[in-house]
Amino acid sequence: MTRWAGFIGIVVTLAFALPNARTAHADAERQKRARPWAGVPGPAKGPARAIGKYKAGCLSGGKALAHDGAGYLVIRPKRKRFFGHPALVSFIKRLGMKVNEAGLGELPISDLGQARGGPTPSGHASHQIGLDVDIWFSQPSRSQRKRKLSHAERKRIYPVAVVSGKAKGPTKHWSPRVLRVLKMAAVDARVARIFINPLIKVEACKKAKGDRTWLRKLRPWWGHAAHFHVRLHCPKGSPKCRPQGTVPEGDGCAGLSWWTNAKKQRDRKKGRAKYRVHVRKMPTLPKACKKVLR
Repeated sequence: MTRWAGFIGIVVTLAFALPNARTAHADAERQKRARPWAGVPGPAKGPARAIGKYKAGCLSGGKALAHDGAGYLVIRPKRKRFFGHPALVSFIKRLGMKVNEAGLGELPISDLGQARGGPTPSGHASHQIGLDVDIWFSQPSRSQRKRKLSHAERKRIYPVAVVSGKAKGPTKHWSPRVLRVLKMAAVDARVARIFINPLIKVEACKKAKGDRTWLRKLRPWWGHAAHFHVRLHCPKGSPKCRPQGTVPEGDGCAGLSWWTNAKKQRDRKKGRAKYRVHVRKMPTLPKACKKVLR
């Protein structure tokens, strides 16, 4: 019996160790191959062009987002992921102004992309062609809004989850501001889709009144309880930009059962595991990106 117990223990250990070893190897390989993209000193010269796919591409002629603006602030500048296509920079500035004019505080801007786009060593599968940005739902304190913040102070602005899987709904951080800001972003014609937590989509479907066409752009995805991820359409002047599939017609509220039904939990776990593998995988970039990196 002792022998069998020992044998079973070895099998169990290997069952956990092998996947963990593969994960560690994949992470190390991605970091190694993505490091040149993270280390470039600045944007590639030339006209602004998004090249390739959102999850496999690069950016030429990118632009840095100023760390402070009306209605927004960059919260992790040391990561050097505050670059994007000029269309994305313009979108963020415009959204910040709308939020500010509506008296809705400020938007903490997390990651856009790297100076020349490309894969990041960690954190994202997309954000590669200068058309993606993560925006937190949390806000700086009132005293912080009145002055320019240091790097250390920006780091002390933390993400807050506005929904919870355990609670199966909103947290204490939820407020009508969440949907107001999302709508302001979604009605911009440059926006292709906005990734949010499925429970936020549920709340949006319950509470949206009047025109509901903007709900179509809200796409449920894993995570995203503390931030929303805006993705723009391929802009003019970027013939090598590869658009994502068209968002289905309708408000998208009828298809939420897959995300919320307890019977689908096993399928969701499989889907999430597959997605995590994809995040770690180093993509094959378009040939044009070699020139951009040089």
